[in-house]
Amino acid sequence: MRLYEFEGKFLFRKFGIPVPDGTLAGDPDAVHDIAAKLNCPVVLKSQVLTGGRGKAGGIQIAQNPDEAKEIAKRLFGLKINSYPVERLLVEPKLDIAAEYYLGVTIDRANYKLVIIGSPAGGIDIEVTAERDPDKIIRLVLDIDEPLYRFDALYLAKLIGFERAQYKEAQKIMMALFELFKSYDAKLAEINPLALLADGSLVAADARMSLDDDALFRHPDLKEMGIEKRHEEGELTPREKQATEWGIPYLDLDGTIGMFPGGAGFGIMGNDFINYFGGRPANFMDSGGGPSPERIARMLILLDENPNVKAIFGARFGGISRCDDFARGVVKFLTEHGLSKPMVMRMTGNMWQEGVRIFEQAKYAHPELFRHIEFHGIETPIEQIARRAVELAGEVR
Repeated sequence: MRLYEFEGKFLFRKFGIPVPDGTLAGDPDAVHDIAAKLNCPVVLKSQVLTGGRGKAGGIQIAQNPDEAKEIAKRLFGLKINSYPVERLLVEPKLDIAAEYYLGVTIDRANYKLVIIGSPAGGIDIEVTAERDPDKIIRLVLDIDEPLYRFDALYLAKLIGFERAQYKEAQKIMMALFELFKSYDAKLAEINPLALLADGSLVAADARMSLDDDALFRHPDLKEMGIEKRHEEGELTPREKQATEWGIPYLDLDGTIGMFPGGAGFGIMGNDFINYFGGRPANFMDSGGGPSPERIARMLILLDENPNVKAIFGARFGGISRCDDFARGVVKFLTEHGLSKPMVMRMTGNMWQEGVRIFEQAKYAHPELFRHIEFHGIETPIEQIARRAVELAGEVR
């Protein structure tokens, strides 16, 4: 569960990690007033639970309060990865001499904690790891192992801090580690940890991701307004709608709508789509024994998604029968219609009856099936997945 930058910085401050003197604003007038109070050039930082804010223009510098207000007007109308900007963090512009990276995370494969540092801050740590792996410094600890002062000091030296910053870097590192452990975090990251012209270190940004299953252990977070939310970001409108309908659903960045009968088949279908060069637009699970209304709602989520160019349906009948699934699809088609081409395959429990239901519906309403292809067990699932990629115009 990811935190907003301002939430992360609140926790940083609580643990003694230096952060800029920032204030949250909800409208351009508030931005103007905060900038006037600071009486210096300011940075306006969009508060959204997604990456790429800088590249999307979500972080801007203003020289005076009037300019800050005008920039804020544009930022409040901005969407970053489909998330609207509703709040801005207004901070004084820092006089930065150098940028470092510092983070704590979990090595899931080896059940270890990892402290990561780098002299190449201000850019994605994944980019640094790929382009210049020698600049990635790691310290691996057992889950219950403490971070000793001498280890933190040694790590500060390896990262490349100047001698004058050794003790301050050591202090920040130990505070970040303590924060990580105290709040059951999965990630605590400072990027960049800025070295200012006066020689001090400041956490210019904050990224934290917490284990939402452990939130009950931290009632103080609820007092801050931090409650269980989407794993890595804000819910999209479709994800919110799916949650209200009780449908497990996750938006992805592709163009092929995934319409599976179950979670396992959905995962397999996503793998097939990727294998043939396509990009899934979502992950979805129908659940056991879905009603026709539930199936119709699943298709509504896909049909109303402007990113979806084609729909891939894959049904393996088990507890949930293929004929019931087919009736739900026909119900949707007759009541709503489908604006996207769809290719679908059914196999398993009552698949022949499911295909027959489709054939009867197509005979009665041929106009509804002009862009719909349905198949049974005789057609390999790989062929169906490749056809979906073709329909989306992404075949390689």
